[in-house]
Amino acid sequence: MDRDNKKRTDKPKIYMETTMFNFYFDEEEGEPHEYTVRLFEMIKEGVFKAYTSTFVINELKKAREDKRSKMLKLIDECSMIILDENDEINMMGRSYVRRGIIPPGFLTDALHIATATVYGLDIIASMNLKHIVKNKTIEMTGIINIENGYDTVKIRSPKEVVEDVCKID
Repeated sequence: MDRDNKKRTDKPKIYMETTMFNFYFDEEEGEPHEYTVRLFEMIKEGVFKAYTSTFVINELKKAREDKRSKMLKLIDECSMIILDENDEINMMGRSYVRRGIIPPGFLTDALHIATATVYGLDIIASMNLKHIVKNKTIEMTGIINIENGYDTVKIRSPKEVVEDVCKID
């Protein structure tokens, strides 16, 4: 089977960034919460192959206990694959910061994007509208990825991911 045909038949590989877990349990967020819950349901239904990372795990462990255990349990419920940090990820993440795409104090945000990039995932789902899901980040990380021999990664809010899948169906 050729690579293009394989891409069309495989489930999209989605990286679930830290904010996704917070919005899942934050019912006061209204529509963003609803789309986040729907996205996690779609993962459980097998629409996506879901990934997260040790960076996310470390951030989730900082939450208060009642929420922390629920968020960590959600990773298991969705059979998410936890991706490990490596030198390539650190190099790419630092390049996003060095090039002014992600502010220096928010290296972990850059590392989320770098993780999905280095592992060849298709989509990053995030509600971090300040540093991750914004046009400058999407455009510039795509350019840096190509310059470094990687594919671009779609960076989307849960609403965008859910609506994109519904358009295909």
